Amino acid sequence: MQSTQADAYAQRFEAVFAHIERHFAENLTVERLSRVAHFSRFHFHRQFTQYAGISVSRYIQLTRLRNASYRLVFEDRRRIIDIALEAGFESAAAFSRAFRTAFGQSPSQFRKRPAWQPWRERYRLPVRERRPSMDVHIIDFPTTRVATLEHRDAPERVNDTARTFIEWRKETGLSPVASSDTFGIAYDDPDTTHPAAFRFDICGSIEDDVPANPQGVVTRYIPGGRCAVARHHGSHERLGEVAYYLYRDWLPESGEELRDYPLFFHYRNLIPDTPEHELITDVHLPLR
Repeated sequence: MQSTQADAYAQRFEAVFAHIERHFAENLTVERLSRVAHFSRFHFHRQFTQYAGISVSRYIQLTRLRNASYRLVFEDRRRIIDIALEAGFESAAAFSRAFRTAFGQSPSQFRKRPAWQPWRERYRLPVRERRPSMDVHIIDFPTTRVATLEHRDAPERVNDTARTFIEWRKETGLSPVASSDTFGIAYDDPDTTHPAAFRFDICGSIEDDVPANPQGVVTRYIPGGRCAVARHHGSHERLGEVAYYLYRDWLPESGEELRDYPLFFHYRNLIPDTPEHELITDVHLPLR
């Protein structure tokens, strides 16, 4: 009973987080958000702060800055003032002050050389020790030829590698986002691996082998075989929770054994074309 009540409590806050992510540019009052959670408006602010670790206003501001930071890096032709206004800021000056305070860089500096570490530290979603049961199904994944860019650096710098891979895709047209699949192969757990030793591959499906290129993209194959798959909706920052659920809860009860290949993600859509709360990612756990 206690765990069920805890899950229900967490789900009410998940509804609030989702509402903020969908409407971050609007006027989000405590009264409005308390109605979303079905909590008393008199207690909601304290409940939110204790659950999320930061105040409601701070969470909203960071959500706006998070959205803007993605657009600064991945939509580098958009004007900063347009990004600021679309994120809910009244002016470029207000946006610049908030951005510099939060991340230690101006928006233009972040666009040129993003410092992902402070960005990651200042925007952390509340950790959920227990995740409600998820729908897991087993598929036969086909052997897939992929263009691969290796990331061998701290986890918070994966976005830099992703940016390089996007540049390669645009320059060559060999793995177009609209008609190709996008994958991430997670060799290591970012929570337990030294940053310098962290390994992650960013991949896009291709028809032919990749010719030599300055970005360092190479041809690899994701081997075919049985996989347990769980679908995740929302921020990629939450993908670790899905992985932990598969390892800690589903696998011991399933009777299945793991295959000698790392867990990998199939990104069904991507930022910045898709709002963060609408992201869909299938998490694959290779099985024998």
